[in-house]
Amino acid sequence: MQEDVFKMYLTEVENIKSCNREENRRLAKELLKGQEGARERLIEGNLRTVLTMVSDYLNKGVPAGDLVQEANMALVMAVHEYESGDFDDFLRERVKEALLAAVEEQSQEEKAARKILDRVNALKDVSMDMAKELGREATVEELARRMELTADEIKDIMKVTLDAMSVLGE
Repeated sequence: MQEDVFKMYLTEVENIKSCNREENRRLAKELLKGQEGARERLIEGNLRTVLTMVSDYLNKGVPAGDLVQEANMALVMAVHEYESGDFDDFLRERVKEALLAAVEEQSQEEKAARKILDRVNALKDVSMDMAKELGREATVEELARRMELTADEIKDIMKVTLDAMSVLGE
């Protein structure tokens, strides 16, 4: 479904005439004079430009649709925030910043998820080992001592496990 929407969007963008560098310069001057039509045309005429930039960030952990959304928001913001200089350079810098931020954010989220999963797995292993050793389930405090964590940290890990199980319907 999302892929179909993305393909439809690409088809729509292909039907829009792109701005060339000279048109961007002219429209940027008009924009600074307050002509609203210039704002709309700069946004519309640069959609393909930002799509081209998105292609450099594909397969870096962020879905294509999200990258397009980030790039388009950066385009709109660039048009609204433009004050002087070369519009093309300003636009490219803004879009690049937005796309890099999206990739970095996704990377950080994945690292955090891996760290949580590692803690959950470690707790499971330690809990099973201690159950064998003790002949009963270990207490939170015993697990905390063994794992060199606080009791609250153990409870947080247990909560993540229970939350994941309830989402999966287990």
